[in-house]
Amino acid sequence: MSENKAVKQMIGKVFNNIADAIETGEFGKKTRIGLTTLGSEHGVENLVKAAQMAAKSSTGYQIVLIGPKVESDLVQYEANTEEEAHKKMEELLDSGEIDGCVTMHYSFPIGVSTVGKVITPGKGKEMFIATTTGTSSPHRTEAMVKNALYGIIAAKANGIKNPTVGILNVDGARQVEKALKELKANGYAINLTESMRSDGGCIMRGNDLLAGTPDIMVQDTLSGNVLMKVFSAFTTGGDYESIGYGYGPGIGEGQERTILILSRASGVPVVANALQYAAELVKGNLKEVAKEEFQAAKKANLDEILKSLTKDNKKAKEADEEITAPPKEVVTGSISGIDIMDLEDAVKALWKKGIYAESGMGCTGPILMVNEAKVKDALMLLQEAGFVAGEKSDC
Repeated sequence: MSENKAVKQMIGKVFNNIADAIETGEFGKKTRIGLTTLGSEHGVENLVKAAQMAAKSSTGYQIVLIGPKVESDLVQYEANTEEEAHKKMEELLDSGEIDGCVTMHYSFPIGVSTVGKVITPGKGKEMFIATTTGTSSPHRTEAMVKNALYGIIAAKANGIKNPTVGILNVDGARQVEKALKELKANGYAINLTESMRSDGGCIMRGNDLLAGTPDIMVQDTLSGNVLMKVFSAFTTGGDYESIGYGYGPGIGEGQERTILILSRASGVPVVANALQYAAELVKGNLKEVAKEEFQAAKKANLDEILKSLTKDNKKAKEADEEITAPPKEVVTGSISGIDIMDLEDAVKALWKKGIYAESGMGCTGPILMVNEAKVKDALMLLQEAGFVAGEKSDC
């Protein structure tokens, strides 16, 4: 690009900004939110229509399209595959040309997951679902503690100064409650709320989901993903998500880009709302809020609390080793009491000691299956390796 052309483009942007400011009464750089337009089950036109709806209803931000060329007055960057669109999106975010982007099927690194926002059917209240896609941690309980922090970050960036937090009654909820209360006792400001049910407590029931009791509902990501789909599409039969704000921004330590996720089934209203959600997060300085919250949580010993929830270094090292299974044999003996997240590691621990084992699901939950004659030895080895293993399981 020649120097004269670059200067002309810069002058053109300045005059456009002045014109926008005169028209809207808002001076300064306007927030620009991108939208990739490939990948929807409802077609490119579904996304473009949503973008035009969002642009028409807002004076506080601009919409930029990234995808195949279409008839629209919106600024467009051409991309003809999802891969091209994501590459262009990242370039525009890194250059500051856009401040945030809404897209589909984007892969975040481990440690980053998304915080969705729904409208609850009981009382029409907005509620953050922490989290809905991505993986905060390979360890379930550690992930849920991080999810709570990510939810607080999203809510604060969205304008809620002291958001309430509830933990959905799923596996690991009590451990998460203990960890969050320890974090609070160490000085991190976390506002745990009470269930609407008579017995109270910060462990939330299904009723609390429907009513939107907390500002932030914490659970594992897979459960959160299901909740998003139910809340978004329960009025349509499931193939068209019509309610809510999408699956939200990817949040995690070191995550610099503001990227929000949509389902491929997201309809026009949800896409338009997701663009609004993105603009609000940019306005609320999501990146800075995240840095402040991570700093405050770490000051309250977050890292040490998380380490206490995961397996010790020795067990983790053993799980990462290449271990070959011993010769296969009949496994009619079963051992219960091992957490489902530890089951495969327990199998490998026995393989390493020469005992053939398989994982399974019994009538009371996850089980480890070994040869009937080796149950006693297997129990002893598992306990020595640090696994919580019960007696032989009889259904």
